[in-house]
Amino acid sequence: MCRIALPYHFPAARGQEVNNEMNESSTKLRQIWLVLALTGAMTASSADSPHEVQRVAQTAALPVEGNLPALEGAIQWINSPPLSATALRGKVVLIDFWTYTCINWRRTLPYVRAWAEKYKDHGLIVIGVHTPEFGFEKNLDNVYRAMGSLAIRYPVPVDSNYRIWRAFSNQYWPAIYIADAQGHIRYHQFGEGAYQQSERVIQQLLAEAGNTALPQELVSLDPRGFEAAADPATLRSPESYIGYEQAESFASPGGAAPDKPHVYAAPAVLRLNEWTLVGDWTIGPEYAALNRAPGRIAYRFHARDVNLIMGPSAHGTPIKFRVLIDGKPPGAAHGIDVDEQGDGTLSEPRMYQLIRQPGPISERLFEIEFVGPGAEAFDFTFG
Repeated sequence: MCRIALPYHFPAARGQEVNNEMNESSTKLRQIWLVLALTGAMTASSADSPHEVQRVAQTAALPVEGNLPALEGAIQWINSPPLSATALRGKVVLIDFWTYTCINWRRTLPYVRAWAEKYKDHGLIVIGVHTPEFGFEKNLDNVYRAMGSLAIRYPVPVDSNYRIWRAFSNQYWPAIYIADAQGHIRYHQFGEGAYQQSERVIQQLLAEAGNTALPQELVSLDPRGFEAAADPATLRSPESYIGYEQAESFASPGGAAPDKPHVYAAPAVLRLNEWTLVGDWTIGPEYAALNRAPGRIAYRFHARDVNLIMGPSAHGTPIKFRVLIDGKPPGAAHGIDVDEQGDGTLSEPRMYQLIRQPGPISERLFEIEFVGPGAEAFDFTFG
């Protein structure tokens, strides 16, 4: 789950770690996901108002929230040799926790990427800690591929064993922590939004470190595709996992048959935010795998965008699929990864954008049908 912005205080010292196992408090987080997502989206506009920017710029001092933990335990560093908290003294450091299939993180990436480029010659070091949610995100080839497609050029420690995540007592994707030149955490932001506030903090801490001639204008972006902000006015569908460990609102008659092949059918009626499998599937803890084609997933949703994290079970074996909305090809409502007829190809494990409606937005039925076996479906997200 892309865990979103709950009240949290950074620990005062290393060693005050919490147990951040993947299922901890997941039920509570899912229950409040939609409220937090809407709040985050509204924060992106309200907290970035000129009044708020002026308030942040005039802040005399930011509190010390703790010390920058040691960045130890990564299985590999990409774009950089390993960096330590000690070696980073004298630099302002922005730590960005991410995992490449998280839609909430993906919508923050344009800003983090822009800050890294804009302030790299003024003393800012951006470090993107890749901590995976799903098993396939531990695969280094997948991480390298994602970084290439996303143009991530700043240092990335691959935190597949959650060592850095736990050192920060982190609980969320996305999460940023900003440390001053003395190695003190002075600011954090969980979830989307507050971009102007975050950039003003970067500027303030760089100025405190003695950097002069800082650019005072703020980053101005118009993100597109996956990176476009969610539409809070129409977003009424929450993230929905397909694996049985976190699945909710599964509506196939008889429920799930965990870890064994089973032929599923659709119910007579799907209510809002219910979903179903149709065909011969095996539901595992993280995903459902299609055993024999054809196979279908249906979801009744209310949102502008429909994204699905999925991939083929066999590397290098693409699987064709077709998307329908209310039983018809999506036409102008097709996402990046399908055409107007709804046709697409499952080629690698990642997030696929299947629907982006131009409007008006209403409750609709989404369906995806796979024409070959081996498809693995993990998680629906919406925007």
